[in-house]
Amino acid sequence: MTSSPSGTGVVRTALEAATRAPSPHNTQPWRFETGPDRIEVFLDRQRVLAVADPAGREARIACGAAILNLRLALAAAGQASEVVLLPDRQDPDHLATVRLTWRRQPRTRERELARAIGHRRSNRRPFSERPVPGWVRESMVEAARAEGAELTLLMHPGDLDALAALVRRAERVQDEDPLFQAELRQWTSNGEPRADGVPSVAGGPRPAPGSLLTLRQYDVHAPVRPYEGEVLVGVLGSSTDTPLAQLRSGMALQRVLLTGTTAGISASFLAQPVELPDTRAALRSLLGGHMHPQAVLRFGYGFTAPATRRRPVESVAREAERGEEASC
Repeated sequence: MTSSPSGTGVVRTALEAATRAPSPHNTQPWRFETGPDRIEVFLDRQRVLAVADPAGREARIACGAAILNLRLALAAAGQASEVVLLPDRQDPDHLATVRLTWRRQPRTRERELARAIGHRRSNRRPFSERPVPGWVRESMVEAARAEGAELTLLMHPGDLDALAALVRRAERVQDEDPLFQAELRQWTSNGEPRADGVPSVAGGPRPAPGSLLTLRQYDVHAPVRPYEGEVLVGVLGSSTDTPLAQLRSGMALQRVLLTGTTAGISASFLAQPVELPDTRAALRSLLGGHMHPQAVLRFGYGFTAPATRRRPVESVAREAERGEEASC
């Protein structure tokens, strides 16, 4: 290729798609550098949550989701790519190199998933009582497997009750942690214009007493509403818990979310039990001890949720200098 990716419409579209990935508190912990035939993906350490995510696990998962969006947007535009994860052993924050290879005809499914990127939302509002059909559940399980992860759907009431107890336990700990609450407030916007964080209005209502699951609250003054009685919850896990596994889990997470979006399914995160070591360990035991829980998701049918804002491409991406390109 003779032109710089940062100057092509295809690459800019791919970068815009990458920024639409989900991230904890909408921190958007990524940055990109472009060269003549590649896009480099880096972890932005300044956007890693020091209290909720001190090891950067959730941030790497978010970056993995952004990498999948890059792949899909490029493919939908007819641009094949190859991804090398953790390409630099000397720089653990250099998460991926996405090499642009040859032109090819996009596949129908690639186009469908790429279109879903702009429609996917984290929907924290109550869902309807309409059950998620078996074919949709299986398609999301297969989506996780396609990226080397495992999505376990909690279909047994006892497992769901145990998970709900872990959510409540973690929620209580985080509610009583002043550092966690200060960090949460830092990333919650209450009407002020900003391109990151979670608007308080996007946090959804507070669950009515007796609700099975407790969603993270971004607005303590939100109205109380009943949530769905029949809940579909899935736990995304990996066989190991290395940075590489976390990146792959992020790609699997995003493929699951986009697969659900194409079928009209909404999703929201139940991050509390995987953010605390003891509840995460208990969740792993609940699932049989053979996988490391990386994300907990609630699925269902709901009204369209508003999109949270994203930083513009110009603020997260730059062209690499020639010397930097040569050293990659």
